[in-house]
Amino acid sequence: MKNHPLGLSIRNVSKRYANGVQALHNVSLSIPPGMYGLLGPNGAGKSTLMRTLATLQEPDAGQIRLGDLDVVSQKEAVRETLGYLPQEFGVYPKASAEELLDYFAVLKGLTSRAQRRETTEALLRQTNLWDQRKQKLGGFSGGMKQRFGVAVALLGNPRLLIVDEPTAGLDPAERVRFLNLLSELGENSVVILSTHIVADVAELCANMAIINQGQILLEAQPLEAVAALQGRIWRKLTDKPTLPALEREHRIISAKLLSGRTLVHVYSPERPDPGFEPVEPDLEDVYFSALTGCFGPAIEQQQVEAVGL
Repeated sequence: MKNHPLGLSIRNVSKRYANGVQALHNVSLSIPPGMYGLLGPNGAGKSTLMRTLATLQEPDAGQIRLGDLDVVSQKEAVRETLGYLPQEFGVYPKASAEELLDYFAVLKGLTSRAQRRETTEALLRQTNLWDQRKQKLGGFSGGMKQRFGVAVALLGNPRLLIVDEPTAGLDPAERVRFLNLLSELGENSVVILSTHIVADVAELCANMAIINQGQILLEAQPLEAVAALQGRIWRKLTDKPTLPALEREHRIISAKLLSGRTLVHVYSPERPDPGFEPVEPDLEDVYFSALTGCFGPAIEQQQVEAVGL
């Protein structure tokens, strides 16, 4: 696991809540500058990790470093260089985008009126909200509110930008606009995209991790992870009554309804039976393979084949 001097290093981080839920268990990640995807189902521990990285709560154990900063013991210094867009955030519905962004700029320490005017204009243009700058935030669509949230998060040119479940609830056009915006941000900063939507990570992120039940199941580059499943994913169209028998006989990683029937994807190093056809794997297959415990064996088998054993 390599460290990057400008990246984020997470080592052996654990968090248990007062109700006994172990939200994070010995989590370690090395996150370089650029777009980084954190994938996992709802309740996997993503938001707990994001809130911990955003200095909103402390881990029970472990170390987190952003470059030369200790995230746990140097919270104020981290907050000066942090941008955070939580899953849900409130806005003042009667304030305009320009007014509220200017207010947040003051809170961020931009005391010069001229500097604030220049900064708010640049951010509203960057998030494609300049033409709506006088509009009340109460009239913004979901996608516009999310883009405004990014404008707020970008105040101060953060070295770390955390975006938690940003596209949930957005219509397809707003989702595309939002993802295009995020893709422009990851050049000089660490940008963490926490989501349960596989397509968001597939389209944006050069590096990723999959988390479930508070544990990291996989840390990889998406293209390499997909390549590791080559020749190991098979599909079959079946009827619902036959599904239990298939589940007993094969390692089903996913099943979805398709035109009234059920399309199953199975993990197997060889064709399970003549009724299955090979599938070109994608990141969704990687995700479900990791959640069902198949991905580790896929990597081990690939390593065996590589050395010719």
